[in-house]
Amino acid sequence: MRAIRQTGFGGPELLALVEAPRPVPLPTEVLVRVVAAGVNPCDVKTGRGEAMAPVVGEPPFTLGWDVSGVVEEVGFGVTTLAPGDEVYGMPWFPRAAGGHAEYVTAPARHFARKPKSVDHVHAAALPLAALTAWQALTDTAGVREGDRVLVHAGAGGVGHLAVQLARHLGCHVTTTARAHHHRWLRELGAHDCVDYTEGPFEERIGGIDVVLDLVGDDHESTGSRSLAVLEPGGLYVAIASGAPHHLVHEFRERGFAATSFLVEPDGAALRHIADLVDSGALRVEVAGVLPLEDAADAYREVATERVRGKVVLEL
Repeated sequence: MRAIRQTGFGGPELLALVEAPRPVPLPTEVLVRVVAAGVNPCDVKTGRGEAMAPVVGEPPFTLGWDVSGVVEEVGFGVTTLAPGDEVYGMPWFPRAAGGHAEYVTAPARHFARKPKSVDHVHAAALPLAALTAWQALTDTAGVREGDRVLVHAGAGGVGHLAVQLARHLGCHVTTTARAHHHRWLRELGAHDCVDYTEGPFEERIGGIDVVLDLVGDDHESTGSRSLAVLEPGGLYVAIASGAPHHLVHEFRERGFAATSFLVEPDGAALRHIADLVDSGALRVEVAGVLPLEDAADAYREVATERVRGKVVLEL
């Protein structure tokens, strides 16, 4: 099979299209022929030796955790999926999944049947970003109807889905984004949009119960500055790079809660997300589609941190 190989830690120039052995499913696993695969900031950062690099290990390796495709073969014991099923998933995260390739194997329950109303390209844009938003809002924050939620970087891959899911859950949604994204974000469900380039967001936002920080405190101190917008007892969820120990301590000292968050494979949640997509309650924005052999260009685009939605590789 063809696969994209990260040949060393560094930028997209170290990606190579190679021939690799096709994997074989073990018991409880499925072999999926990949039709499309999403590219996430995590792929770019891991390739540079950051993010999930300590888990993935030393190069060479194949990245890619977002896949949509067709089940080709099932291992012993699999009863939930069958050859021919169209599926999508986030296999193995944070361990290397090898999704930027023509075939991938993983436990059957790392996948779910893809939404019927979208093609494989749009389905491949969903798993990591949608699971991140869903798990952070429901499992970690436990948001309830009427909660006021702030989503930093609402125009990004996770952000635009978090805006929609928070609104679906009955929350009042505020988001930070550049002004040219505001109309689109309001169409997705945001009540209030704040342009972070026009001055400190903390001077224009307040009364927030939950902050989802998709930027990270190492970038313009977004986490520390979020202290000023939280209601007493409010929760800060650090998604981009985790909450430093000193920041967690500072939040707690001042009567708030803070936690780091990392997404997990979750077939049951993927089934629920597919239902939301098919009902029209959730839609994913695809900023660009490139062939597998142009993966380096896709990584470069994602590395700009100016992508509206997701970039997808089509096989």
